[in-house]
Amino acid sequence: MRTLVTPNNGLRPKMSKDNDSAASTNSSLMDRQQRSFILPMEANTSLSKPVDTKAVLSCPRITQKAVLVTIRWEIILRDKPSCTRAYRRDTNETRAINCSDETISWDSRPDRNPALQIDPVAITHDGYYRCEVVTTHGHFYHGYHLTALVPPEVTLFQLENGTIVCRAAAGKPAAQISWTPGGDCHTVEESLGNDTVTVQSLCRWKDHRVSNVSCSVSHLTGNRSLSIELNQGVIVLEFPPSTLLIVLYVKFSLFLVILIIVGFIYFQRIKDCSPFFNVQALLTPESPGRDACSPGQNLLIHYTDS
Repeated sequence: MRTLVTPNNGLRPKMSKDNDSAASTNSSLMDRQQRSFILPMEANTSLSKPVDTKAVLSCPRITQKAVLVTIRWEIILRDKPSCTRAYRRDTNETRAINCSDETISWDSRPDRNPALQIDPVAITHDGYYRCEVVTTHGHFYHGYHLTALVPPEVTLFQLENGTIVCRAAAGKPAAQISWTPGGDCHTVEESLGNDTVTVQSLCRWKDHRVSNVSCSVSHLTGNRSLSIELNQGVIVLEFPPSTLLIVLYVKFSLFLVILIIVGFIYFQRIKDCSPFFNVQALLTPESPGRDACSPGQNLLIHYTDS
């Protein structure tokens, strides 16, 4: 009598233990192999390099069990057609399509090291660089967003009116300027046509004496600090026009008052000593007015008594 096995009767065909263990072993082996071949499929990196230096861009690494098939670099620069550099392992050949920049090349033999080098880095190298590695286990990518850095030219000088100027010229990106000691400062930026920026900070110091100032310039390529000695310091007294007029008016008024007082004392003394105004001094020989008068007056009185 045969037994019908259906999903509802709860009966299952009996399997041997050997078959179960063999299936389990094969499944675990496949899982380990798959895990050993898993690589990051794609990654992107932001990279900044100063101009006139060397940049090396690497491709994603592959495992020793993976067999290399091809390597392809795609270079996308602004306002330029896309450039492609490729290597094929089976023929050991390299190709370059639309690549006119000789400063961008393989770092060494692509079969040993597929890295790309840029030597030297220039402003025109801003762009996106993408390496594609094709192996027997799949395609893998690594991209670079490259930014070229330009150090600014820093100068510090003083104008005739006492204003101190700190200038960071033609930097990429724009520099940041700070002062020691702090003052009344105004900063302006001027964008140039090649993605560089000139930053200029003008600073003045109010109501106190300053003999030395320092300008600090912060930039991704490095920081700089310049100092300047000021001749006899800088004293800046700033008044609004109305206040200045009031100060001048008060000074002029005080001068007139002092001039009137001095003139009054002078003419009063002349009046007291003159014989034409002091009759009592002429008639009285021992008048106190004679002692206060000049020798010329005494001579005049003596001549009249004789």
